[in-house]
Amino acid sequence: MPMWIDLIVEPFQYKFMIRALIVCLAVGVMCPFLGAHVINREMGFMGDALAHSVMPGLVAASAVGLTPMFGAIPLGITVALVIGYVVKRSNISNDTAMGILFAGLFALGLVLLSLIGGSGINVEDILLGQVMGTSDMDVYVTITVTVLTLLLMILLYKQMIFVGFDFEGAVVAGLPASRIDYLLLVVLSIVIVVSLQVVGIILVVGMLITPAASASLIVKRFSHVISLGIGFGVISSVLGLYFSYYFNLPSGPAIALVSTAIFLMSFIGHGLKR
Repeated sequence: MPMWIDLIVEPFQYKFMIRALIVCLAVGVMCPFLGAHVINREMGFMGDALAHSVMPGLVAASAVGLTPMFGAIPLGITVALVIGYVVKRSNISNDTAMGILFAGLFALGLVLLSLIGGSGINVEDILLGQVMGTSDMDVYVTITVTVLTLLLMILLYKQMIFVGFDFEGAVVAGLPASRIDYLLLVVLSIVIVVSLQVVGIILVVGMLITPAASASLIVKRFSHVISLGIGFGVISSVLGLYFSYYFNLPSGPAIALVSTAIFLMSFIGHGLKR
């Protein structure tokens, strides 16, 4: 067998690498799909804010013996809905509302972590994730959330686009525009919480924003941005795992760096065309 084939096949002789690949591919498809809508609504900071804001929920649930996800998902949904409500009902901008909640809740989570201690929550794991330590249950949960998210976004594709590009026009047309926006926030919060449990904040934020941003520099049609963004997400996941395996790097940051490199190449290519 040629050496280059050995290099490709070798990592996936191990079950933990196969599980890591499945989870990263799921995140690499799901997050860019949502990310295109997030960027279109100029909510790029939302993913980072939500990922950090669920820290108190993670700590509290772990402290009482529950799976951290059971505390993080309700808090994530609440934070997303509060941000949406505050922005619509006041003069406070998206970024301002997210910045306030992000800083306050993440700080509260760190304080709770220091007070409780021994809760089983590791800040480094939240930031970097534990892709290589992915369990079979992590795989099942991630695949389930990915399938349900894609089905929902495909079913509401036209409505989501209409609301995202022309909110007032959607209202005039009789669409429940505010409810659709809130639904997007709820789905986004669930996806972020489920994903960060496995792959960490760095990779979730990187996969949510960077592939879709890269695609938007190359193509203009929204459907093409989604498709190309998913392609970039998949490429980043696969190459990042290879770099992680062969150079003993943290998987989440490795994948995020590949995604960033793709963005830089897209940016340079976009600049050369102008």
